[in-house]
Amino acid sequence: MKKAYGEKLNVKNNSFQLVGSKDFFNERLKIEDFQGDIGKVADLIEKLQMEEYVKKTIVKSRKENLLHFIKLGYALEAVLPNYYSGSEVYFLCKYQDQSRYLSDKWLKEDLIMEEVRLKKRTTRQHLPSSLRLRKATISDANNLASFYANVFPIYPVPIEDPNYIKDQILGDSIFHLIEEEGNIIAAASAEVNRRYGNAEITDCATLPTYRKGGYMYYLIESLEKELSENQVFCCYSIARALSFGMNMVLHNLAYSYTGRLKNNCYIFDKIEDMNVWFKDLSNPAAEK
Repeated sequence: MKKAYGEKLNVKNNSFQLVGSKDFFNERLKIEDFQGDIGKVADLIEKLQMEEYVKKTIVKSRKENLLHFIKLGYALEAVLPNYYSGSEVYFLCKYQDQSRYLSDKWLKEDLIMEEVRLKKRTTRQHLPSSLRLRKATISDANNLASFYANVFPIYPVPIEDPNYIKDQILGDSIFHLIEEEGNIIAAASAEVNRRYGNAEITDCATLPTYRKGGYMYYLIESLEKELSENQVFCCYSIARALSFGMNMVLHNLAYSYTGRLKNNCYIFDKIEDMNVWFKDLSNPAAEK
């Protein structure tokens, strides 16, 4: 990842281990996983969140450490079942800046979610024969980067950089795309955590002139198929709370809403609240 966006955290000693990132671009500290002495883990996080760039701290916690962080002033914003090889993860957040804590779109987002919940789920037919859905390869990196640059003026990670996309594909991310006459019109990815058997559906984008086609439904369905074939069953996505369309796609695909991350990241044209959605790919019918 570019230095301008952030740097990874990986701390190991005789008392604990911790992984996460200093997310400079989104002005947040992210703790992805930790094990060991919870008191010393919390002390390190407190020290790290005093750095000037930090306006929000996000800690992903197991259930047994939930109360410890709540006592320290963290707020529970979302939950994901089955995240840690079958057990849930809790998104605990603490704010270092008042403006980052306040969200003036919250009630509007509640209304959007209510509208989504009241909609009857519908299924899609086959993708039109004029379009091609396939898995992306390293050779698609330049075209994917250009595509994403045309869709997102601002994005939480350097998705407009071909080298970033190459690194993602060579790592644990899967990109699927839809083409029309060789041109990418929609794309999405699954970022896989192989250690715990979960995956985040992310980087979802469609060219503005094609957004009425519902192509994201097909892309996510295709990604889900590949994930389940590889025994990755905990699937989740974090969608813009202001986007009726993206939240509706996840609702249609039988995802369950499990929380909202306040002022989570810079995306599209500003910092936004993000809805968290979950699906158990081993038993998708259970969510319907």
